[in-house]
Amino acid sequence: MIVSVLIFLLIFSVIVISHEFGHFAVARRSGIRVNEFAVGMGPVLYKKKMGETDFCIRLLPLGGACVFDGLNGLEPDEDAVLDEHSFPRASVFARIATVAAGPIFNFILGFLLSLIVVTFSGTDLPVIQEIIEESAAEDAGLMAGDRIVSVNGERIHLYREVSLISQMNYGEPLTITYEREGEKDTLVLTPRYDEETGRYYIGIRGAGEFHACRGLEVFPYAFYETGYWLKATLKSLGSMIGGHFSRDDIAGPVGVVKVVDDTYQAVNPYGLSAILLTFLSLSTLLTVNLGVVNLLPIPALDGGRLVFLIIEAIRGKPVPPDKEGLVHLAGIALLMAIMVMVLFNDISRFFR
Repeated sequence: MIVSVLIFLLIFSVIVISHEFGHFAVARRSGIRVNEFAVGMGPVLYKKKMGETDFCIRLLPLGGACVFDGLNGLEPDEDAVLDEHSFPRASVFARIATVAAGPIFNFILGFLLSLIVVTFSGTDLPVIQEIIEESAAEDAGLMAGDRIVSVNGERIHLYREVSLISQMNYGEPLTITYEREGEKDTLVLTPRYDEETGRYYIGIRGAGEFHACRGLEVFPYAFYETGYWLKATLKSLGSMIGGHFSRDDIAGPVGVVKVVDDTYQAVNPYGLSAILLTFLSLSTLLTVNLGVVNLLPIPALDGGRLVFLIIEAIRGKPVPPDKEGLVHLAGIALLMAIMVMVLFNDISRFFR
């Protein structure tokens, strides 16, 4: 478990540094002064001033911050002396770019990690390996060797995308375009419910066709890999909003540590290379997930700040700071309540 905690802290630190560096890099490029770039929370363990910025490592290795000049947290600092390099004095579009850069850099990190994974472990082409007898897929006419091209108009590049669609299906018909011996055809398939597992199945089995990426093709397949994790995150959020997920399906830091530990125990017998590639893939999921969550229009998150900045761009003047502050305060209270619930669920998993 100690090894798993250290792995989690390393992964989380890299993701947080990437996120905060996005804010930092675009802020500096936009002429906005950054007072502090911090990794972690709580008391300062180490601080080094470089230029106008204090680079800090704090005690609790969770989270981070990029503190812009002229801001007190999320609100304008009334006591600050504002000049043209302070955040409130920057153009609204410079502030939008600065706030959005954090999540965008999470996606960029995901793509870079996917490049490594795809280069060394290849990818899974959406080629059917086996059709389950008397299944929806067999009745619809699919056969082993067929390559899935699209599902409901959604272009398919990886076999896992087909599996994801199957996992997130709740009995809705699927329009599947496939390729067989160079010819394309389309059929409609309705997944069937399995009482034992409590979910719907298309009726195909296997992990797709392995493909070792060579040369420049690692770039599009790294893009597809990152896109897969983005789709998985968005579809999971959609299912959660639709009431198909319970609170037990949500994991916080403690829950992620358990996932890391389970993953480490599973891949450890296969050697260091398997461990590294597996955790690079998990890191891709986590950084994309963080990017998406931060873009949600929730007060106190980057997405909530972007909402106010976009309103300012449309109105031509900012929302009154006191009103924006109240909204962010409510958002922080909501996030704290959610964190307490998630922490309780995470801890309870260790005793099941």
